Amino acid sequence: MNVQLKTNDLEAFFMPFSANRQFKKAPRLLASAKDTHYFTQDGRKILDGTSGLWCVNAGHCRPRIVEAIQKQAAELDFAGTFQMGHPKAFEAASRLVNIAPKGFDHVFFTNSGSESVETALKIALAYHRAKGNASKVRLIGRERGYHGVNFGGTSVGGISPNRKMFGTLVAGVDHLRHTHDLAKNAFSKGEPEHGADLADDLERLVALHDASTIAAVIVEPVACSTGVLIPPKGYLKRLEAICRKHDILLIFDEVITGFGRLGTPFGADYFDVSPDMITGAKGVTNGTIPMGVVFLKSHIYEAFTTGPENAIDLFHGYTYSGHPMAAAAAIGTLDTYQEEGLLTRAAQLAPYWQERVHALKGLPHVIDIRNIGLIGAIEFAPIPDAPAQRAYSRFVKCFERGLLVRQTGDIIALSPPLIITESEIDQLFDIFTAVLKEAD
Repeated sequence: MNVQLKTNDLEAFFMPFSANRQFKKAPRLLASAKDTHYFTQDGRKILDGTSGLWCVNAGHCRPRIVEAIQKQAAELDFAGTFQMGHPKAFEAASRLVNIAPKGFDHVFFTNSGSESVETALKIALAYHRAKGNASKVRLIGRERGYHGVNFGGTSVGGISPNRKMFGTLVAGVDHLRHTHDLAKNAFSKGEPEHGADLADDLERLVALHDASTIAAVIVEPVACSTGVLIPPKGYLKRLEAICRKHDILLIFDEVITGFGRLGTPFGADYFDVSPDMITGAKGVTNGTIPMGVVFLKSHIYEAFTTGPENAIDLFHGYTYSGHPMAAAAAIGTLDTYQEEGLLTRAAQLAPYWQERVHALKGLPHVIDIRNIGLIGAIEFAPIPDAPAQRAYSRFVKCFERGLLVRQTGDIIALSPPLIITESEIDQLFDIFTAVLKEAD
């Protein structure tokens, strides 16, 4: 017989990406939220400097989204999308296509960024097979890239701790070098000047494996989860050109950069690059109901629709693909983005944001500062034999002072809701500055 735990016991939950024993000794519990703030169980107000987990772009508990979810829960709780459908899924898909970069006219629904990546990778392999190029089976990721935690995404991902516990993962995967160069680009404002030539690393892999074996390259326009690595000027356009040259599909993982984070609807818009597929999640429903999406260009979709009309086009999908509640949340989120101009608001805030984040230069142990759109990162010199401890201690001290930040390695990442005001930006950096000045 299992030991019966109290309902408020912390032990039963095996927390993801967490030091479970450490957390449960001194838990940080959030009880409610509104707009740009969380509230703890004891009533403390916490400024959300990370949009939840890069996902609450429109702020917390927004009326349009809450109303859409409540209404849908009472109207239609579930309907499948295998040979069936419901109106909200089609409405959400049309609305998403309408804000997507030029050329993207179809969407495939998933339930998370990890599933979106897995879907895009499978579609890439199936696409080449459908086009008669069955030898194109190799997938190329990038060092320090993050593409979720499923087998495909972990395989093309390049963050060592995410990979090392799980063996060989998916075969036939290789990685481009990452673009982070402290020696040349430290304290860059926006896109770094040096490193466009790093895209030529793809030519090295083509020479090694032959283009006839490579199906797709997947990169984040901005590699956020690893600590906000911003692409050098011209890097992504150069990568796109090499993909086109060798008939390699280019996938942008925009789970974080999508839905206004850079001041444009998508990172593809910001960098003026046109990939073949875009993966999304997080901001699509403002983090309220799990949902992911893969945006497809017509040539991808049409490769699967050339057989008999009664034949299944793609043997892939999820029970909850296009779930009614998620679709309603997406529509409410898109309404909020449109009514408040949030898909471009970061562009208005970006100059002030850049000024405030770079004012941290010269504070103790800060070795780099990076920013783009409404994203910032502060990198610290590591403590010898205690990697990540310096950033972790600052994360905890910020929370104690009423600010939530995101720690990854010895980097603190910042990405507040797109509704943040300049006075709240001041509050965020005032707290953060005080912590950096006082911390060891």
